[in-house]
Amino acid sequence: MSRTPEILWAQRSDKVYLTVSLPEAKDIVVKCEPEGLFKFSATGPQEEKYEFTLDLYGAIAPEGCKAKTGWRNILCSIQKEQRGWWKRLLKSEEKTPPYLKVDWNKWRDEDDEESDCIDLHVRSTCSAELAYNDDTAADNDGESSDDDGLLYLPDLEKARGL
Repeated sequence: MSRTPEILWAQRSDKVYLTVSLPEAKDIVVKCEPEGLFKFSATGPQEEKYEFTLDLYGAIAPEGCKAKTGWRNILCSIQKEQRGWWKRLLKSEEKTPPYLKVDWNKWRDEDDEESDCIDLHVRSTCSAELAYNDDTAADNDGESSDDDGLLYLPDLEKARGL
């Protein structure tokens, strides 16, 4: 029998970010399917099996699905098929599962993203500018800098009050 780790999520108009809280994970498998199915499996530190499947609210671009493994978390960046804000993470309107929580440290409202465009003083070219920055800024591994924001994580023990 498998377990489900805690998952934090946030969105932008073009991406969804998932942070899977699973220290010292190994054998990590992440699969993204175009209709919005996100599958995850990994082995925990005591060889316990973790897995989950999320039926996301909208369609995604599988080629834009990236994952980075850290010591405490697996950070996933999922490209939306179409730009826009989802009303919720999951397609289902049922109550959100207890293991799925909003990541307020990465959360960005639609209004916040628009105000960034106004701050650029070039509202009409804002989307092109943001896309340009995503495509051209690269780190040593050749990945875009939008994933660099995934590297900052609050200390989970502190966040949980331990």
